[in-house]
Amino acid sequence: MTAEHTDPGAVVVVGGGHGGGTLVGLLRQLGHAAPVTLVGHEADAPYHRPPLSKKFHGDELEQPLKPAPFYAEQDIALRLGAEVVAIDRDARTVRLDDGSELAYGTLVLATGAAPRRLEVPGADLAGVLSLRTLDDARALRDGLRPGRRLVIVGGGYVGLEVAAVARSQGLEVTVLEREDRVLARVASPELSSILGAHHERHGTVVETGADVASFAGDEHGAVRAVVLADGREVPCDVALVGVGAVPRDDLARAAGLACEGGILVDAETRTADPAILAIGDVTRRPLGGAGELVRMESIPSATEQAKQAAHVIVGRDVPAADVPWFWSDQFDLKLKIAGLLRGDRPAVVRGDPASGRFTLFHLDGDVVRAVESANAPAEFMAGKKLIQRGDRVDVARLADVDVKLKDVVLSVPEPAASA
Repeated sequence: MTAEHTDPGAVVVVGGGHGGGTLVGLLRQLGHAAPVTLVGHEADAPYHRPPLSKKFHGDELEQPLKPAPFYAEQDIALRLGAEVVAIDRDARTVRLDDGSELAYGTLVLATGAAPRRLEVPGADLAGVLSLRTLDDARALRDGLRPGRRLVIVGGGYVGLEVAAVARSQGLEVTVLEREDRVLARVASPELSSILGAHHERHGTVVETGADVASFAGDEHGAVRAVVLADGREVPCDVALVGVGAVPRDDLARAAGLACEGGILVDAETRTADPAILAIGDVTRRPLGGAGELVRMESIPSATEQAKQAAHVIVGRDVPAADVPWFWSDQFDLKLKIAGLLRGDRPAVVRGDPASGRFTLFHLDGDVVRAVESANAPAEFMAGKKLIQRGDRVDVARLADVDVKLKDVVLSVPEPAASA
């Protein structure tokens, strides 16, 4: 089948996650009148992703991004349960897995990331799960009946969120982390220590330096234990594997777009092809002020890029980039993290971690570069502003909770001169 001639303003969005789902709505909000089509490989229309790990056990799991009538009312075509298998950049068409084609004026790749597989024996046993989609969360919810035992392989934020929810429901939970601390790739050593201890106080068994060798199954082909490299078995009824995610950039690579740990884009979501943009978890984009290319797996990042892409498509000035940030819920701790963490930066602790309300400021000299906070929304917002402006601060006073954060600023950088 061949694609019909289309409006040169037609937009095809590949991917129905937060980025793609947000983008199509923004295009109509900004007055884009040409055809808009969203192609999603899941059967569900775009939905909120945080409940997958934070509320998978209850009725709040399924939260659509938009009410069901929205897409028809806004004349947005949905092609759900469909996969784009090829891009013809010369003809400006995409081919779907059913053989049909769609023509585009602008193509937006919002293909996200896929769970990284743990390539060990037994990884395909029933009850060995990953968590990336609504179907994954449904399977996790159905598997975690009262009295069952959960082992989580990987001590990242999502795995720890699931652990917190499962412990709150009274399940036995063990977290196995290969590194010497949880959150080794994404949090400071200080926050890792605080959260690991917080989980243990709530009954989560946390084992670091635990290398998984295989999954052992029962006579019915279901997982019964996680086997460690030292030969020990950790019994379980469900094993959740959360060892990171890989960008779904195969489609872009096959089309000849530059990819290196994700699709490479500029600060306004453009690829090297002027007709193709890319947004969300699949991209690597400039962040941190020095042009460093970073792949961010966060909803704020995906929605920010959706706004950028929408403004590019309608020909408006692109909004200035925000400080990268994300959030996580760990039992009673509402965490918010901003900036780019570096392991060699000293941390100033403001507040008492034992109280459950604190902020960690990570410094480059006397300039704040990253903030990790718990139950301290005002300090988090103030910290974001310090990062955004690059203010110099009085490091000694920064730790004093009796000093307002606005009073720790020593100087504000001069704005860059216009060319």
